[in-house]
Amino acid sequence: MPKVDRRIVKSQEAIKKALVELMSEKGFDNITIQDIADRANVNRGTIYLHYLDKFDLLDKIMEEHINNMSNFCESAAEMDWIESTVHCMEYFESNYLFFSTMLVSEGAPYFRNRFLKFNIEEFKNDVDITKGKNAGQDEEVIVQFVATAYVGIVEWWLKNGMPEPPRVMAEKVGDLLERIV
Repeated sequence: MPKVDRRIVKSQEAIKKALVELMSEKGFDNITIQDIADRANVNRGTIYLHYLDKFDLLDKIMEEHINNMSNFCESAAEMDWIESTVHCMEYFESNYLFFSTMLVSEGAPYFRNRFLKFNIEEFKNDVDITKGKNAGQDEEVIVQFVATAYVGIVEWWLKNGMPEPPRVMAEKVGDLLERIV
């Protein structure tokens, strides 16, 4: 595995952070590459060295968070609903600016759709319509319902400034998920 230059990583992180901060302040459409460069304390050429434009940058940031969540889900696969939800809620908390900007301020509706699709795929693995409380139900309806409710509760939690700590929120959400799935 080739050694990663820490300066490159530091510049990329500053650029990503700058974009998210600017989006929370003035919306994506009003941001220029120069705004990002100024905030990240890099020159425009550095941004273009790593990203095609601000759309590519945003896409890379969203993809990074979706991949991180996917890794969380894989690592939490053997946990119960509450413990796996704690991991997710802690991730949302530690990346509050990103998620609150993407989900709450409607800074990037495309991300909400990707986040919803990601959750639909994850919940497909957990719904069993062959037995128990969901026997005979339409799997697609249950999955859509659960994924939409999950995204909605995450939005509510972030929009309201995370009124409950991640563990408390996870216990509440996990309890609801156990009733449905």
